[in-house]
Amino acid sequence: MKKVLSIFVFLYAFVSTSAQNHQNNPGSNHGNKFEQLGTILPTPNSYRTASGAPGHEYWQQRADYEINAYLDEEKLNLKGSETITYYNNSPDELEYLWLQLDENDTSNTKDAGYQSSSTLAKQISSDRLKATELPVKDNGFGINLEKVTDANGNALSYVVNKTMMRIDLPKKLKKGETFKFKIDWNYNIPDRMKQGGRGGYEFFPEDGNHLFTMTQWYPRLCVYSDNQGWQNHQFTGRGEFTLTFGNFKVKMNVPADHIVASTGSGKNFSEVLTAEQFARWQKAQNTKEPIEIVTLDEAKKAEKSKSKNRKTWTFEAENVRDFAWTSSRKFIWDAMPQLIEENNNKVMCMSLYPKEAYNLYRKYSTKAVAHTIKTYSEFTIPYPYPVAQSIEASNGMEYPMICFNYGRTEKDGTYSEGIKNGMIGVIIHEVGHNFFPMIINSDERQWSWMDEGLNTFVEYLTEELWDNKFPSRRGPAHTIVNYMKLPKDQLEPIMTNSENIIHFGPNAYAKPATGLNILRETIMGRELFDKAFKTYSKRWAFRHPEPADLFRTMEDASGEDLDWFWRGWFYSTDAVDIAIDKVTVATPDFDGKPQARDFKYKVDEPEVNDFEDISKIRNKEDKKITFKTDEDQSLRDFYWRYARGLEKVDTQKEYTIKGDAPKNLDTKERESLKNITGYQIDFSNKGGMVMPLILEFTFEDGTKLNDKIPAQIWRSDEKKVSKTYYFDKKLKSIQLDPMLETADIDTTNNLWTADKVTPESTSKFQVFKQNQENRRRGAAAGMVNPMQAAGKKN
Repeated sequence: MKKVLSIFVFLYAFVSTSAQNHQNNPGSNHGNKFEQLGTILPTPNSYRTASGAPGHEYWQQRADYEINAYLDEEKLNLKGSETITYYNNSPDELEYLWLQLDENDTSNTKDAGYQSSSTLAKQISSDRLKATELPVKDNGFGINLEKVTDANGNALSYVVNKTMMRIDLPKKLKKGETFKFKIDWNYNIPDRMKQGGRGGYEFFPEDGNHLFTMTQWYPRLCVYSDNQGWQNHQFTGRGEFTLTFGNFKVKMNVPADHIVASTGSGKNFSEVLTAEQFARWQKAQNTKEPIEIVTLDEAKKAEKSKSKNRKTWTFEAENVRDFAWTSSRKFIWDAMPQLIEENNNKVMCMSLYPKEAYNLYRKYSTKAVAHTIKTYSEFTIPYPYPVAQSIEASNGMEYPMICFNYGRTEKDGTYSEGIKNGMIGVIIHEVGHNFFPMIINSDERQWSWMDEGLNTFVEYLTEELWDNKFPSRRGPAHTIVNYMKLPKDQLEPIMTNSENIIHFGPNAYAKPATGLNILRETIMGRELFDKAFKTYSKRWAFRHPEPADLFRTMEDASGEDLDWFWRGWFYSTDAVDIAIDKVTVATPDFDGKPQARDFKYKVDEPEVNDFEDISKIRNKEDKKITFKTDEDQSLRDFYWRYARGLEKVDTQKEYTIKGDAPKNLDTKERESLKNITGYQIDFSNKGGMVMPLILEFTFEDGTKLNDKIPAQIWRSDEKKVSKTYYFDKKLKSIQLDPMLETADIDTTNNLWTADKVTPESTSKFQVFKQNQENRRRGAAAGMVNPMQAAGKKN
């Protein structure tokens, strides 16, 4: 998703979540928050197991593409012809195929038609101020379908529903069969700087050139999966893409002085580059610093020449879920390799950028690309593709092996610290999307957080390893507090459909990233978390995971029951607000004489039911039933008769067992314990979200101790708990969550200091030595039983 835009608030009407926090006993003060998620998560099956791994019958579809594209820069039009081979690996017979026509989102008549509430603006630009036209007139954008045929040229029946297209098959496509078909199409390329969106062109009036970002540019297959069937939800610009893996062969016919970069590997660089440029490309395969393939001077000259000739660039990509490309004569291009040691993959890390970004991109971009794929490979899976590249396009969006970012300098070549750090952050973020969701291919249309949240988390880890002082905006627990403080009517659970989220950036990016960081740093620990997260990544690489697959794998690989965390952090709008309500201070009393405790008791009444229940009555009346004690009367002992009133015992007589007094401490023992002070800390859960209790104790002598109590302390009472400590020196203060690890929204109630002690908050406790003889005997030793009281032995 476009990271640079995610800081803005998108005001969408609130719709109830599609995965709610169902609780069996919501009025109780215990048990709900620690219930298992079994009533919420889908039932495991042969496709998706209870461990979170793909099942032995897991399947997924495949679609291969051969595409020819013609970029008309003068008319700002893209013309394409594609051949698609679709493989039905499902156990189902398919009557039709669904394809995405994402470019229809740029049309005002073919788009999904989703609207949001609107009000009169205080200020508005003249470009946007125009009279409302009803009925709406076609703005001329969106896909124009020229021809849809099978492989033999026979016309296929199809229906376009806004941003979705259904192709009706001539006959059912059975398991294991393939279907090949062709689509010819074109569309007018939008000015994305004015109209918004991810793909289109940017025009540079200073030199009269365009920079094209060709994304969501061809009709492409929707996912057909075991858990949902066709994912054909409309594209509105918010929920992104759910796509099928396959192989691509793509040819782009563009003006001859354009430089093209795309998903996949270039297959004819020796034909489309000059001899000098191709020599630099070959040299870049083994360099340790980025080398300019197309230099700044060459890009400046191309800006002025504007060739009328054309060239065709050819690229191929294997096992990718999408394909994007860019084209412009303004591009400088640099490259260097990065070796991923785990799979011995030498990846060409590259950047393309106009002169307006030169002073930033030339120094940082390609090295940031290399750092990203190396770091993500360590935390997830080894990067499998041959290329990773960052394109400066005043944008922020991701596709396999290519992404579009921002980072331009001032005209004099200088830049602000914010632009530099923002550029590095967005490059890491968008390159990181190669892993989530390009390889670990979650359903972005349904669950933005599985794409953006997981990626933002690993982005944070990568930023931390770039520079220890890097100003990460998302990931650390304290950065989510302002969002978590919002009123409940402005919040929704993370488990909310992409289209229905109010605060998209905090909910889909920051909160899940923060939650994973809390799991890693505070709840699970790095070793357990990193192994489990890597296991999830490996299990679901090049597959289609769902939330349950992540939740189950994290528990399966770590041995940690995390259902309480998923329930609270992902399914609810509870916030963390744990308070220290009271601290009671107690000192030892050595002067009191411990008293012996006598144990008084009466002999037991017969062990019989309170009444004759229905089963006993029916058993007694059933003549076919013979009871064992009737059949074998030797089993009728004293207690058989006692239960029937045939033996009489005085059950009101009181008996006494004399207790031995605890022993007083001797002088040496008293001396060793004289400085002991007890502290009972009373906590309350004001925010609703249970969390570990992380405590920092500061003593009067300035020393400190720390303790972390797991969240399970709340399992018996989710609202109030107490914890007692005994120290041999006096406390000066107790700080809850000293490192701000839990996203506590109110830290004013997290500190206790010794000056708060009052007579009402102090007490004494007696200290004595346990009488071991009493401990061995126990209270029941020596008690008179009913048989003894009746003077019977049988």
